[in-house]
Amino acid sequence: MTTTRVVALSGGVGGAKLALGLTDAVPGDNLLIVANTGDDFSHLGFAISPDIDSVVYALAGLNDQQRGWGRKDETWTFMSALGDLGGETWFNLGDGDLAMHVRRSEALRDGKSLSAVTAEIANVLGISARILPMSDDRVATMVETASGPLAFQHYFVREQCAPAVTGFRFDGIEDARPHPALMTALADPALEAVIITPSNPFVSIDPILALSGVRDTIAACTAPVVAVSPIVGGAAIKGPAAKMFRELGFAASALGVARHYAGLIDGFIFDTVDAEAESEIRALGMATLVTDTVMQTLEDRQRLAGEALALADGLRQGG
Repeated sequence: MTTTRVVALSGGVGGAKLALGLTDAVPGDNLLIVANTGDDFSHLGFAISPDIDSVVYALAGLNDQQRGWGRKDETWTFMSALGDLGGETWFNLGDGDLAMHVRRSEALRDGKSLSAVTAEIANVLGISARILPMSDDRVATMVETASGPLAFQHYFVREQCAPAVTGFRFDGIEDARPHPALMTALADPALEAVIITPSNPFVSIDPILALSGVRDTIAACTAPVVAVSPIVGGAAIKGPAAKMFRELGFAASALGVARHYAGLIDGFIFDTVDAEAESEIRALGMATLVTDTVMQTLEDRQRLAGEALALADGLRQGG
């Protein structure tokens, strides 16, 4: 049985970019990519897993790099016809993307677990890294706002992140079990690194960490834990992370992200535009690497992944 060398915790687009870079350095299923499922929801009768799909599409070379989400070469006949019939069109499902949701929904109705159908899809698409839902149990991220709670996709897509955020809750988290393969990998003394990808700390990474035992097991694992900041120069590369930090009263900065992960991570990677914060970040008790974290090309993804693994290796060797 292959040993998991690296565990990567991932949300959607930003996490998927670094996950793709990691596949260049970590062969086959030595890489375990754990995807957030707090964003999952049922829509139009389909089981939709946006973060899993972002990782799958990126690793299969099927992602749309211009839009930053969904499948490349997408068409929209289904959505157009649905709109003509008076159906809900606030959440776009492309014709190619629809096949993913049909396949998943059919498998779940047949009694398969989310992890099993994800593995089947990844295998069919030629993905050798292991993509694992954080849990096979339902967890739903709810965004608390002054006007009341919103399901994450309603906040993110339907409301375009406009409402001011006052907090978050993860419905079902008390009963949800982390996937056993994640816990086994984290407890393995042969594990070389845990990489927290540049995904939204609040709604992509925190749901994974909130699963019973996960944060404590990561904190106790023998492998170095390295996080990459999703905020560069006070702005999120993609998504509402910086807005959320500000609305919750935190610094929307690399330093703010480092503070969020303080006590959990051993190393922190952030962009050169935020280099002036290095001393404050080091004071939190973590090693630092200042580099170019904006991943525009495949080479950028591979380089940043290599740098994250090198930082973890140095920490593991006592550097």
